[in-house]
Amino acid sequence: MSATIKQLRAFVVVARSRSLAQASAQLHSSQPALSIAIRNLEEATGGPLFSRDGRQLVLTPEGREFLVRAEQLLNSWDQSLDAIQQRFRLERGQLRLAVIPAFALNRVPSLLADFHQKFPQINIVLEDVVMERVVEAVQEGRAELGISFRPDELGGMEFVPFERDRFIAVVPKEHILAEKKTIRWRDLATHPFISMNRGSAVRRWTDTAFNQCGKAAQYVCEANQLSTIGQLIRTGLGVSAVPSLCEAQMREHGLTCLPLSAPAVTQEVGTLLKSRGNLSAPAGAFLELLTEQ
Repeated sequence: MSATIKQLRAFVVVARSRSLAQASAQLHSSQPALSIAIRNLEEATGGPLFSRDGRQLVLTPEGREFLVRAEQLLNSWDQSLDAIQQRFRLERGQLRLAVIPAFALNRVPSLLADFHQKFPQINIVLEDVVMERVVEAVQEGRAELGISFRPDELGGMEFVPFERDRFIAVVPKEHILAEKKTIRWRDLATHPFISMNRGSAVRRWTDTAFNQCGKAAQYVCEANQLSTIGQLIRTGLGVSAVPSLCEAQMREHGLTCLPLSAPAVTQEVGTLLKSRGNLSAPAGAFLELLTEQ
């Protein structure tokens, strides 16, 4: 037979009060039930913990030694229980995110501000990396949630979409294409084009679009970050096509953003996770906030 937390609490209260009547009042329990709890605990420990001295209960030598350990166990239990309750109440804990830069720069700040206002005690760890690294971060457990375009392969993960992005054309403000209301991919093909690096998902989608429009791109420069592409366009080095997630950022650079068609390139944006059932309370709360907004 194993001792229970309830029996330990009963033992400590009885040991401190030296009276079943007083202990039963403190514990809101009947004296017979308290006597059974003490008897069961003594069976679990292997011997008597109390002896009688008149009307008072007195600890045996073994009982005195056990009282110290019982109080230590109860303190540890109470601290552990309080700590886990604080986590479920979102009064402590950590939120670990991996987010593509386009979303991290343009959407995440306001989301995290809302989250922090609701749950100020949660520590936030944000890793803003390219899509391929977002997938790795979630798969390897460095992040509980990833925000990304839908990967070609999920590798056993879940993907929860919350919006659909459409590529836009980005050109310098004084560029000849800036006068158009809408741009086709074949229009971009007639000008020096700044692209994402080879091997990235954005580059694959860009190459596919040029193949579908029947004209080869004039690649003049490659970059690892969409923000860098914006700076390069600003210098007049060339034009580009980027996810509409980046539109606000590109306009801040003073660039012209236009609808892009023939073909229309759209991609789902959503949350990557291993399993909803295994999310921590902070990650679950952030996922709920994300889908609401």
